[in-house]
Amino acid sequence: MIVLGKEEIKKRINLNEMMDEIEHAYTVFGEGNYFMPPRQSVEDSNKTMMYMPCYTKEVIGTKILSIFPENAKINLPLIDGVVLLNDVETGQPIAVLDGQTITAYRTGAVGGVGIRHFAKKDAKSVGIIGAGTQGYYQALFAACARELERVNLFNRRGKDMEEYKKNLKEEILEKTGREVEICEYKEVEELVKKSDILCTTTTATAPVLPNDAEQLRGKCIISIGSYTPEMREIPDVVCSLVDKVYIELPYAMEETGDLAQPLAEGILKEENVVLMSDYLKGERRAIEKGETTYFKSVGMALFDICVSHKILNTKEN
Repeated sequence: MIVLGKEEIKKRINLNEMMDEIEHAYTVFGEGNYFMPPRQSVEDSNKTMMYMPCYTKEVIGTKILSIFPENAKINLPLIDGVVLLNDVETGQPIAVLDGQTITAYRTGAVGGVGIRHFAKKDAKSVGIIGAGTQGYYQALFAACARELERVNLFNRRGKDMEEYKKNLKEEILEKTGREVEICEYKEVEELVKKSDILCTTTTATAPVLPNDAEQLRGKCIISIGSYTPEMREIPDVVCSLVDKVYIELPYAMEETGDLAQPLAEGILKEENVVLMSDYLKGERRAIEKGETTYFKSVGMALFDICVSHKILNTKEN
C-alpha cells in the first residue's frame, strides 16, 4: 500500500490538471457514474468527525476528516484527516493520502473552476476573506485561473501574516510562474472595493461581505466556507444581483445557510439554482462587463476521490 504525505502530494500537483480533474468529477456526477451516500458526521460540541465514502468505476475511496475550529488557538489546522483508496475490483487498500493536503488542494481547485467559468477574463485581483488554510489555496488557484496581479487578504483574527504572505507569494510564483503583489486590509469594505474576485473561506454565522448592492455589483463571488445550515458568509443582496447561483449537488441547498436561509425566506428561488454538472454540459457564455456571478461550494467526496486517484497515478514533477 502506498502512503503519500504532504510533500509527496505537492510534488505531483499541477494546478491546471487539478482543475481539469474537478471538471471531470462534475462529468462523472452528471452522468451518474458513481455511488456517494450522504456524508456521516459525528459531532461533539463544535468538534466534528466526517466520513465520506464514494465509489466510481475507477476506484473506491473514503475521506475521514476532522474539523476542530479551536485548533486555531494552538496554531494547528482546523481541518485534518486521511483519504483511503481501495481497488474497485477487490476492495484491497491501495493508498492512504494526507487528507489535509488533499482537502486544501481540491477545495482550491473547486474555487479555481468557479473562477475559470464565472470571473471576467481580464480579472486582475482576488480578495480572500478568511486568510487561513483554505484562503491560501483559493488564492493559489485563483492566480492560476486568471492572470492576477494582486491578492488581497482580510483576516479577523489579527494574526501575524508575514510568513503566510511570503509562502503564498513563493508558491504562486513556483506553480504559475507569475509574481503577484499581496496586500492585507483591516476593513473588508476596502478589500471588496479593490478586488475583482471575492473568495469567502470562513466558518462565520453572519455574512462577511457587506450587504450593499453597489459594493458587490460586477464581482465574481466564490463562497467556500459555510457547510452547515447555521453558517452564513454571503449577504441577502447577492441574490438580487445574480440571475443564477451555481452549486455542486442538490443537497447543498439544505446543508449550507448560504442557500438554505435565503431559500426559506423566499429571497432565493430554487429554479435559480443551477448544478455545475448541468452548466458544464450546456451552452456556456462569456461573462458580461458589470455582471455579478455567484458560485457556492460545500464539497463532496467525489472530488476527493477523483483528485486522490489522479494524484496517485501522477509522477512527481
